[in-house]
Amino acid sequence: MFGRSETHPWPFFFASRHRRCGKRGEGPAFLFEMFGGQPQRAERGEVRYLILDALRDKARHGYEIIQAIEERTGGAYRPSPGTIYPTLQLLEELGQIRGRDEAGKRLYELAPDGAKELEGHAEEITDAYERLRGENDWLDATELHGLMKRLHRLMRGVGRAFRRGAIRRTELRTISQIVEDAVGRIEKLVKDDD
Repeated sequence: MFGRSETHPWPFFFASRHRRCGKRGEGPAFLFEMFGGQPQRAERGEVRYLILDALRDKARHGYEIIQAIEERTGGAYRPSPGTIYPTLQLLEELGQIRGRDEAGKRLYELAPDGAKELEGHAEEITDAYERLRGENDWLDATELHGLMKRLHRLMRGVGRAFRRGAIRRTELRTISQIVEDAVGRIEKLVKDDD
């Protein structure tokens, strides 16, 4: 039987991952968890330009800046308050934005120095948004979700056959070799640099 045993840990591994990710096998959290990574993050120094860009057309509160960045990345990147508010303070100290209290909240607007900074880094801002949106369609997870379902079906099918004794040792070796060959081909396609 499969379960927590040392000889067959993978079914329990998948079951525990499904439980931690919420509804079984659904949503971006499941995909990020299964692929061992978190959603996109802005690179060091990019957040200040994203903030300036969010203030380009109108004054906003901190939370509205977070929402504007999230919307512009199609939901792929949502900066945390712990990233946004210290950066807002820095930009205010640099004279690139102005802040004023309004109805108990701080409202920020772009200052002339910030507009110049924004203009000088337009290409970097465009590049940052393209990268964060995942122009490779990673975050449009429909096809990726389909792939995960097929991989899960494969593992479940092999596991069932193995439990019933329907797979002999030689067949298991053949299956392992097929999977190893497929993994090698896929690794060449994706050329993971990590």
